[in-house]
Amino acid sequence: MAPCKGAFQRWMLVLLAVLCLSLVYPSPVLADDVAVVVNPRLPLDDLSFSELRRILLGDRQYWSSGLRVTLLIPPISTLTEGQLIRASVAPEREVILRTVYRMSEAQFRKYWIAKVFRAEATAGPQIVYSNEMATDLVTVIPGSVSFVSAAKVPSGVKVLTVNGHLPGETDYPLR
Repeated sequence: MAPCKGAFQRWMLVLLAVLCLSLVYPSPVLADDVAVVVNPRLPLDDLSFSELRRILLGDRQYWSSGLRVTLLIPPISTLTEGQLIRASVAPEREVILRTVYRMSEAQFRKYWIAKVFRAEATAGPQIVYSNEMATDLVTVIPGSVSFVSAAKVPSGVKVLTVNGHLPGETDYPLR
């Protein structure tokens, strides 16, 4: 019995050490976090979650600087090398639909069709087919906003904080 007890104690010490280290060292950007990216020239660094929701719902169509907001939304299907690999929702789109829109895919589509039909918006969000396409377009369209995996944000775009938090921080809402 004594050898088992010693092994158990060592295992518990290792587990305790890992837990302590996770408290001391902040975790890296979580793979599930979705970064809000905009053109670097947009004079904005932070959005409240409610303001982000108003922008995504098309209730706010201009930035405070007067630039038109251009929504660039991840696709329904994931593309690899120009071909559909499966009919699934891009992880970034799923996070945005669940956390910000609070809608299913069908509700999202109906919402934007109705909004355009009622002339409350000139167009719905534009679909981008990859993180690379989203960030490329954000760098050339001055008022654009998109959502990419926080682990894959390239240089050349600005990542906005949401409620004062960046992706990877404990209270970041987009995960």
